[in-house]
Amino acid sequence: MPHDILSPWHDFYELIGAAAATLVGLMFVAASVGAGVFTLERQVALRSFLSPTVVAFSVVLAASLIGIMPAPNWAVPGLLLGGMGLLGVMYSARVWHRMVRDGLAKSINLEDRLWYAAAPAVAYLVLAGAGAAFGAEMMTACVPMAVGMCLLLLAGIRNAWDMTTWVILKRRE
Repeated sequence: MPHDILSPWHDFYELIGAAAATLVGLMFVAASVGAGVFTLERQVALRSFLSPTVVAFSVVLAASLIGIMPAPNWAVPGLLLGGMGLLGVMYSARVWHRMVRDGLAKSINLEDRLWYAAAPAVAYLVLAGAGAAFGAEMMTACVPMAVGMCLLLLAGIRNAWDMTTWVILKRRE
């Protein structure tokens, strides 16, 4: 049963889930505070930066819930993580497409492109792989799950800081 391999990870999932939930809440506060900066002409930046960060934190929260739920068999966490990971990859591709289509990809540096689009895509692929590992009843499935969650959390924290400094700069203009 999956709970045998998930139970040693219980505290990890609770901790990372609590962090993600807190950061989602803080993103809503930051969005409210920066509402005056996100004008109609900056709508592209809002969709390209704020939304993917909230999604990343939300996926970490959802993955942590999957990690602590009492699953009846290996297929449940496998399907949930695998599906969430694949949806995340598609979402990252959509974010990248929108950044390119709207010309934002040309105006941001490589570091931002990596952290807003590439790093989350890799993390979502790792989560999809963790889902496949659960589906294959692999005892090591929690490792890629933790790696994907940590990468998303780190990318989200980095991106939230980047947005905060951007909002401060735009308020001064």
